[in-house]
Amino acid sequence: MIIEIDGKAVEVSEQGYLLDADDWSEALATEITRRDGAALYVDHWELIMYFRDYFTENQKHPSMHTLVRSLGCIEGAGFKQQKQYEKHIYSLFPVDPIHQICKLAGLPMPPPDT
Repeated sequence: MIIEIDGKAVEVSEQGYLLDADDWSEALATEITRRDGAALYVDHWELIMYFRDYFTENQKHPSMHTLVRSLGCIEGAGFKQQKQYEKHIYSLFPVDPIHQICKLAGLPMPPPDT
């Protein structure tokens, strides 16, 4: 499948994941979201950029557990705050947060157990 962004044809898989990671741009993530009938706000972008940075540093996708433990913890925060943060992530990406964020971040499709 091809998505036109800023006059450039960007190829994505049948599931919507980029075939060439170098084609990623914020405009592409915005267009994919627009096609899904949604919009991206600050909280969405923070997660997208976190995923891109995490993948660059670790060469793997963060798990939901890693995401919640890393971003859902305020100093001294406990389990209750982490569960609230996980609910917040699901409010932003209700279907399958890890897969949705990876797609928007231009990362490869994560394995089923992520």
